[in-house]
Amino acid sequence: MQFADQNQTSAPGSTEATKLNGNRKGPDAQSVAKRLQTELMQLMTSPAPGVSAFPGADGNLMSWAATIEGPDDTPYAGLTLKLSLSFPSNYPYAPPTVLFKTPIYHPNFDFSGRICLDILKDKWTAAYNIQTVLLSLQSLLGEPNNASPLNGEAAELWDKDPTEFKKKVLARHRDIDDE
Repeated sequence: MQFADQNQTSAPGSTEATKLNGNRKGPDAQSVAKRLQTELMQLMTSPAPGVSAFPGADGNLMSWAATIEGPDDTPYAGLTLKLSLSFPSNYPYAPPTVLFKTPIYHPNFDFSGRICLDILKDKWTAAYNIQTVLLSLQSLLGEPNNASPLNGEAAELWDKDPTEFKKKVLARHRDIDDE
């Protein structure tokens, strides 16, 4: 009962109460906003090559637009891919929802833009940030996880026929440019 007594004497939302209740409440809106502002400053002052992200034009800190440049020596070289990031109210204790807005042909992404990446699911930790996510996705472009594909055809083609895989990537991208 000592645990319950200590929890009752801590002010709601205090660091002590948060530690005692196991982060059940999670961060408040102000701390989420502060974390996102800090991450935005990091992206602006120390940008990583080939990735960028900013809050949407409406100024909503909980919804961002991002881009990833396809890495050299991959079928995506020379392409710029657009994504959306939506942050939950308990960020960074839960991952953002990340979707490709640019349709992409890849083993770990489906045609709806959904992504199969462990750090966006069960391997998420509050130590990750927006830049970590974007760099992981950029890396995944050249090193797909074919053991866990969302697009089985792309996974099979990646392994069996890289030339045909690249043709499908470029054809998919050309279709988007024509729209």
